[in-house]
Amino acid sequence: MTAPYLEDRQLLLELEPVVARQLDRHLTVTRDWMPHEYVPWSLGRDFEGDPYDVSQSRLSSPARVAMEVNLLTEDNLPSYHREISTMFGRDGAWGTWVHRWTAEEGRHAYVMRDYLLVTRGVDPVELENQRMATMQVGYEPIDDRTMLRGVAYVSMQELATRISHRNTGKATDDPIADKLLQRIAADENLHMIFYRDLMSAAIELTPSQTIPAIVDEIIGFQMPGFGITDFGRKAAIIAKAGIYDLRIHHDEVIQPMLRHWKVFEREGLDPAAEKARETLSLFMGELDANATRQEEQRARAEARRLAAQG
Repeated sequence: MTAPYLEDRQLLLELEPVVARQLDRHLTVTRDWMPHEYVPWSLGRDFEGDPYDVSQSRLSSPARVAMEVNLLTEDNLPSYHREISTMFGRDGAWGTWVHRWTAEEGRHAYVMRDYLLVTRGVDPVELENQRMATMQVGYEPIDDRTMLRGVAYVSMQELATRISHRNTGKATDDPIADKLLQRIAADENLHMIFYRDLMSAAIELTPSQTIPAIVDEIIGFQMPGFGITDFGRKAAIIAKAGIYDLRIHHDEVIQPMLRHWKVFEREGLDPAAEKARETLSLFMGELDANATRQEEQRARAEARRLAAQG
């Protein structure tokens, strides 16, 4: 007999002890840090009073684009706070987590913006215009996202964001930016663990209800920055640079989550959950094939570029 399907309110009550334990663990292992200590303030004097010019930046074009997208994504924190506080509530362990998560995430935009402005990493006027545009669009999730779908999404999104920040740091070829983004990625990793393990508890509680929620979020997954102006072009630049692409998404985000949650090993699922799992298997095959095509296209383009130079 499969476990009963639960309403969101029931799920919140059933999972609150898990949230409390996860919160205690998080507060034990997390380390507070000071954003101002990661910013090379003295470099700002080199450009004092000068108008912005792209030649002042120490970053490559892909690294600038990636840091800009990462920053604008983090800027939308008020929308994300609204979303998770609506989904989880502001009482008990759930509410404590919502506010703690928001406070930790707030550092990320502050420190990236300070770094980029001090080092002239991006045009400050354009960056501010983009911030205004992005925040006025806000973040609008799908209308019918249940609590389980929300937890499934943030589990994968936090991991994807961790990888994006970490790879952006490597792409900067700047030890200061790399250290800064490593620090942000460490936060994102702990957030991912919180949500991932909460999702594991949900699967144990009601597997036939949770597995389809995971499948729906994998198939419909979008990074939270998709509302940024010209996001498609910027995402293509980031993918071409190997910072975040389909292969990374398949191999380093989705597959590890599926293994951790043992999605394909679960037994005793109801017919709807079994059907969702079959759909997921087909989707993962398509995603893998698309990732391979993207890699092959990039390799051909690089071969043409080298041939033209030779």
